[in-house]
Amino acid sequence: MRLFSDLHQEEGNRIFYKEPKFFTKNSPKELLSYALGATLYMPATRPNIHQDLLSKKHAGLTSMVICLEDSIGDEEVDLAETLLVEELSRLSEDIEKGLLDEDDLPLLFIRIRNYEQLLRLKIRIQKGLHLLTGIIIPKFEPEYGKLILYEISKMNHEGYSIYALPILETKRIIEKETRLDELLAIKNLLDQYEELILNIRIGATDFCGLYGIRRNPDTTVYDIAVIRDCISEIVNVFLRSEHPYVISGPVWEYFSTKERRLKPQLRQTPFRERFGQDGIELRTELIDKHMDGLIKEILMDITNGLTGKTIIHPTHIRPVQALNTVTYEEYLDAKNIVDRADGQIGVMKSTFHNKMNEIKPHYYWAQKILLKSEIYGVLNEEFTYIDLLTNEIYAANPELVKS
Repeated sequence: MRLFSDLHQEEGNRIFYKEPKFFTKNSPKELLSYALGATLYMPATRPNIHQDLLSKKHAGLTSMVICLEDSIGDEEVDLAETLLVEELSRLSEDIEKGLLDEDDLPLLFIRIRNYEQLLRLKIRIQKGLHLLTGIIIPKFEPEYGKLILYEISKMNHEGYSIYALPILETKRIIEKETRLDELLAIKNLLDQYEELILNIRIGATDFCGLYGIRRNPDTTVYDIAVIRDCISEIVNVFLRSEHPYVISGPVWEYFSTKERRLKPQLRQTPFRERFGQDGIELRTELIDKHMDGLIKEILMDITNGLTGKTIIHPTHIRPVQALNTVTYEEYLDAKNIVDRADGQIGVMKSTFHNKMNEIKPHYYWAQKILLKSEIYGVLNEEFTYIDLLTNEIYAANPELVKS
């Protein structure tokens, strides 16, 4: 699979200077950790998950989590486990029948409730366990997290290839007096199982719940001071250049609604300059779906070093992936920095003659950009994320296209 595979080939060739590469669950970990893109969560009680994957219902979907935790009721756990077992078995059978190619599946993850459930699922899942890319571990903390990581490591020694994705969302992490000790304890544990850790996720909804806070669709998690401070320290601990992990952006909870409290957060000018009146109509369409708040939060994620995002609605797939694409200017800067890191020079003017590129301070950034470019692609110089959003909106709403 690859990102933006739902684009027509001609359109992809027109928009991308360097198209996204194909990847599978068996791709190298350093690339796969960037490949999750917009990770769609759905409860395990949702019917016909395998049929949705077979029909490729959600265009552009590259990673998906089947959730056994907070998205289902406490009284639904046994039912949810049974349905999960059935769905994985059906997927495995579809592949055996040639109805589906395993490499066409999105990266599949299960969010478990606890260690005991993982042990139970290992026994209950007779077919399809090999299709999983990883296990999402909610409310991660060192003591029980160690048990789960050890169990996943055992599964891999038994022939599976399964990653772990801890979610940082507990009381000890959000509360200031225990935060640093807890983060450092988690970091020490994850370093011992580094080969298993594909991605670190941030549970902003759980954090907010501990304070009775819920952001509205006009604000981002970065507008909530207690969450912003916590994300800052998570980035400080886990994104350090000497031993970094890929950190994913927290979930965006909202989708289409007309009600607003604040002014729209998308400027008219970029849309008008790019597409004229059609661009203004595209902007209106995005605002009506509350995509402007989502776009603002994605931009803040990227600014703070996060890659990809948890989502709960398929309409969020394209915005997350479009905004994470690498611009032509970023790519040239990154490539020049890496290519010239031979000790001959320390600083140089950028190709666009608008900034200074220092080799040593910008080297880690450049490495990350080049990795992202493999997965998200590089846009041609005259294109922006708006072109990718335009393609999706117009495909879904042909009346917006004017003759």
